[in-house]
Amino acid sequence: MLKYIDGGVCAPLGFKGAGIHCGFRKNQSKKDLALIYSEAPCTAAAVYTQNLVKGAPLGVTKAHLADGRAQALICNSGNANTCNANGVYIAETTCELLAAQLGIAPQDVIVASTGVIGVEMTMAPFEAGIGPLVSSLAAGNSAAVAEAIMTTDTKMKQCAVSFTLGGRECHLGGVAKGSGMIHPNMATMLVFITGDCAISAGMLQKALSADVQDSFNMISVDGDTSTNDMVSVMCNGLAGNAPVDSEGEDYDAFCAALAAVTKTLCKAIAADGEGASKLLACTVSGAVDKPAARAAAKSVVCSALLKSAMFGADANWGRVLCAIGYSGADVDVSKIGVVFKSAAGSVEVCRDGSGVPFSEEEAKKVLSESEIDILVTAGDGPGEATAWGCDLTYEYVRINGDYRT
Repeated sequence: MLKYIDGGVCAPLGFKGAGIHCGFRKNQSKKDLALIYSEAPCTAAAVYTQNLVKGAPLGVTKAHLADGRAQALICNSGNANTCNANGVYIAETTCELLAAQLGIAPQDVIVASTGVIGVEMTMAPFEAGIGPLVSSLAAGNSAAVAEAIMTTDTKMKQCAVSFTLGGRECHLGGVAKGSGMIHPNMATMLVFITGDCAISAGMLQKALSADVQDSFNMISVDGDTSTNDMVSVMCNGLAGNAPVDSEGEDYDAFCAALAAVTKTLCKAIAADGEGASKLLACTVSGAVDKPAARAAAKSVVCSALLKSAMFGADANWGRVLCAIGYSGADVDVSKIGVVFKSAAGSVEVCRDGSGVPFSEEEAKKVLSESEIDILVTAGDGPGEATAWGCDLTYEYVRINGDYRT
């Protein structure tokens, strides 16, 4: 049975975490360097941003994971190490310094960065910080990791689950950062997942690549695809289950546990969008197929007009249909229905592609809650998908108007 538990990335057996301030940020009270370490070697997999402008750490990590193995992950915040002439050198040297401290190979280190793009970066903070970082490793330290990777995030994002594979209790845990530049394509902001189950690198990559299509690729805050987006998973096998090396019951159970972690983190990222006051979830059902449902749902949560209406608690359902109409999804507009739902109740606003009478007062009450479901029926087909986003507020503009200061 799958169960949510505490512990984040340190919930799986054999994993330790650390987070310290080393100098990437001016504010010494803010942690800016994170470490995740496994006592045993791991199979590993990752997916990366599709932005043509990529942070230097992504290329280094991709090369390191070519053999499907890793044992540690290091990430700094405050500087993206993107568009820097010496970026690859810094990422590779960081891995070498960490590996020497941990007694592992540099190729077994995943490296990531997040922060401002195009700012000069030096090795000084890493050289000063890696020793103390390794010294502060502890089994119950997931919160320090989650805090150290934050940028404009207002909340730490972490979760963990326990589940069973072949009669053995296993665990998956994750941390994430992401608040702005959230419009993933193939990956997401930064998400680091750990596990103590035994699974081959090939099946781990297959599970992750499939999962992101219905999790991180289905969230949007502002339509900007980051240069540093990455999701990585490391599994060390310490739970003692028979290795998952093919599709079957155990693989399905692993995928279900992975989805529980990723979708929890998805909603946390969307809810913490820069300046956001409301979490939006658009579920499209009855579409001709899953790709059509995905396209329609994603288009709705990406609509700046719809996001603005949700901020103002305005039941302007025409903006839902408008977004579906330009989504490219194969949809019969004459079959579309729309319902707004929240903890305050639900209100039907559209049926068979046309408006229906509804109480504006009741709709205002429904849309004034902090979590809003936009339920779209597109016919009687098998396709269903959910996308997550947030409202568009004045605060978003303020944050991004002086991001560097």
